[in-house]
Amino acid sequence: MSKIAFIFPGQGAQSVGMGKDFYDAFEECRTVIDQADAVLGNGLKTVLFEGPDDRLKETAYAQPAIFAVSMAALTALKLKYPKMQPDFVAGLSLGEYSALTASGALSFDETVKLIERRGTFMQEAAAAKKGAMAAVIGMEASAIQEICESCGAEVANFNAPDQTVITGAAEAVELACACLTEAGAKRVIPLSVAGAFHSSLMASASEQFQAVLDEVQLSQAQVPLIGNVAAQPCVSPEEIRTELSRQIVSSVQWVETIKFMAQQGVTTFIEIGPGRVLKGLIRKINKDLIVKNLETTKDLEGLGL
Repeated sequence: MSKIAFIFPGQGAQSVGMGKDFYDAFEECRTVIDQADAVLGNGLKTVLFEGPDDRLKETAYAQPAIFAVSMAALTALKLKYPKMQPDFVAGLSLGEYSALTASGALSFDETVKLIERRGTFMQEAAAAKKGAMAAVIGMEASAIQEICESCGAEVANFNAPDQTVITGAAEAVELACACLTEAGAKRVIPLSVAGAFHSSLMASASEQFQAVLDEVQLSQAQVPLIGNVAAQPCVSPEEIRTELSRQIVSSVQWVETIKFMAQQGVTTFIEIGPGRVLKGLIRKINKDLIVKNLETTKDLEGLGL
């Protein structure tokens, strides 16, 4: 029997007004977004629904907003299809937090607070040393990794066979970009980010976050999370704590994550939350896999499996 996975988007998927139709259509979804707004107390809901766009792009707003909207969409899914249960959950970087909440390992309020602390620590680490990131299109991941190592850069995300994101100290990334272009990469696109996320430059953030994680109440995941760091199941509180701390300084193994779930018999993925980025990546990883999106209330109708 074919299996289902719920997958959740990361930062960059945000847009002003996202989730408003869920908010208007279901009282339970209203509660989810109002709760995130109350926990943070920073006017999240106003920025989410009214903007401005520049404010919503700030990590302090973008990350909890994407999480809240993803959870509102998941709530709507549960209302419409109460018997639908995933066999696995996964999320891209920030999306891992949505996945963990969906798995039952983390409470909603705790997750909102964790996302806020993580964002703050990463921002502080970014301010301490100038970092950079760039997307590399149309080149083998192994070749990119080799060039990064020779230039002192690192790999942040293995997103798709033809899309890899590099990270590290600004000068190392600049050198790697030049070398990658020379080596035949189709496109090398510098990213507009505050720092070198998913790199060793985030070590101080990882250490600070570990101390926060040690105090957090975590439960056994009811659905296995396929982690970003090793693309393997994380279920116990210990495994989850290690995953979340290491994820800050490690490459996101999205290609291997999707391959692992496919090997376990997953044929259908439901991308829950804003944007359709993950659908595009999965098409490049394995075009035979089915990906359905739950971005608006209209999408609910097409999810009957």
